[in-house]
Amino acid sequence: MFREFPKLTNQLCYAIYNSNRMLNQFYKKKLLAFDLTYTQYIVLLVLWEKDNIKLYELGQTLELSSNTLTPLLKRLEEKGYLRRIQPEKDKRQLVIQLTQAGQAGQLEIQSVLNACFSEEIDFSPAVMQQMIADNVRLTQAIKADM
Repeated sequence: MFREFPKLTNQLCYAIYNSNRMLNQFYKKKLLAFDLTYTQYIVLLVLWEKDNIKLYELGQTLELSSNTLTPLLKRLEEKGYLRRIQPEKDKRQLVIQLTQAGQAGQLEIQSVLNACFSEEIDFSPAVMQQMIADNVRLTQAIKADM
């Protein structure tokens, strides 16, 4: 008896891969106006939620190594979005702090991206929240299996 193999278009891995690729292109295009990469943008998202964060905590939150974050933070500092501060008490620590420009950029950047999702892609906030919840569940299940 012939066994039929699953089709590419029916594979969850391919659907997620393709969505990820398209989202990267989408964000690249939208963030160009702010001279930001996607990874720089998610660093700013963390800082908008919690400013004055230690480098290791930022790395844990984003699941990125300090080797990845260091050049990225340097570029964001050069662009005026943040400062890297070594506390007097412990020079081994590095604290990341938004500048006024970094704080002020939140409203404009978030407004542009939110409008894109609601107008261009036509996803309601409820649909987006459900997609996020499904993605979180999938990620947690995969991590638990590793």
